[in-house]
Amino acid sequence: MMPFDELDERIRNAIAQEVEAGLPCLAGMEARVMAELAARPDRRPFWARLARARWRWALAGCGVAVLAIGFAIGRLSAPGPSPLLAHGGSLFAVAVPGARAVAVVGDFSAWQPVPLADPDGDGIWTATIALPPGRYEYAFVVDGRWIGQDPLADEYVRSFGEYASVRYIGGGS
Repeated sequence: MMPFDELDERIRNAIAQEVEAGLPCLAGMEARVMAELAARPDRRPFWARLARARWRWALAGCGVAVLAIGFAIGRLSAPGPSPLLAHGGSLFAVAVPGARAVAVVGDFSAWQPVPLADPDGDGIWTATIALPPGRYEYAFVVDGRWIGQDPLADEYVRSFGEYASVRYIGGGS
């Protein structure tokens, strides 16, 4: 009869030899399995595949429709490129209740502040500036803080990390 220690050792050696003999078969097994799965045809019924494809197209179509409707609403509700005109010039206005000092700066003033006024104290600061037809970049300075995105602007530009508003006057480009 064989002692248990020797039996355990023989069993371990036999298992180790089987594992070593099987290692070459495992090399590249993942790639072979993936290639086999990729080569298999889709076995779902035709109607199930068609329904799944239709849902994809339907979702894509809905997304395009939502974007088109949003774009149309935005274009219809956005103010036109005509500036706010006041007697003798263009009106620059910004609502900032509680502000102490408000100015407009722009390429029309070599970026020097032009003060705005709030004579009735309602928080709406205004200035009328006579400008010839053309394209103008500007921003408001409220208590020393730059406000470059005027909601009444025709568009915005960003340079040097700050936004500036753009206004077109008299159809200038």
